[in-house]
Amino acid sequence: MTTRLAMTTLLVIAKEPRPGRVKTRLTPPFTPDDAAALAEAALVDTLCAVAATPARRRVLVLDGEPGRWLPPGFDVAAQCAGGLDERLAAAFAGCDGPALLIGMDTPQVTPALLTVDFTGCDAYFGPAEDGGFWALGLAEPDPRLLRGVPMSTPVTGAVQRERLVSAGLRVRDLPRLRDVDTAYDAELVAADVPDGRFAAELARLTAVTGR
Repeated sequence: MTTRLAMTTLLVIAKEPRPGRVKTRLTPPFTPDDAAALAEAALVDTLCAVAATPARRRVLVLDGEPGRWLPPGFDVAAQCAGGLDERLAAAFAGCDGPALLIGMDTPQVTPALLTVDFTGCDAYFGPAEDGGFWALGLAEPDPRLLRGVPMSTPVTGAVQRERLVSAGLRVRDLPRLRDVDTAYDAELVAADVPDGRFAAELARLTAVTGR
């Protein structure tokens, strides 16, 4: 079983945590610098969870440049141009076997959540509270399954999951998680994982701003 699990490629699609480019919906109440610090903390927590998960390969699909926040053991691939559907499709296109893709917005992920076994299913789908999805796994990556799916809408997740089902794939659902988009989201996620770097950074910034 361990060998089969380790055959999966884990993909993390992310933006370099630079002020003004990430987590813009956190401003206000936070400043762009604060939002970037929270984005970096979320990314670090996510990458640490991925690093601790059995995998064939770990790839950071990055818009920007890697920094000191990147742990060892990751390949870095540049995001392609185009909409998010095209960028996700391209990430899967770079895989030649089973792959699970997540974003940088769910610092509450754990190795247990990311340890998937495609025996008996063709796809994994992780719905998000906002109507999107936080994880997508494909036993046989096919970029066509993502191209044209409307992204960042309340129905993104439903459309994406239906795309998988319509293709005849056996879909296994992962738990529903909350993306960190707003300050309210940040508070709820930090409460779920109080020992993480994200929670610590939120507590530090909250103390500084007096929120």
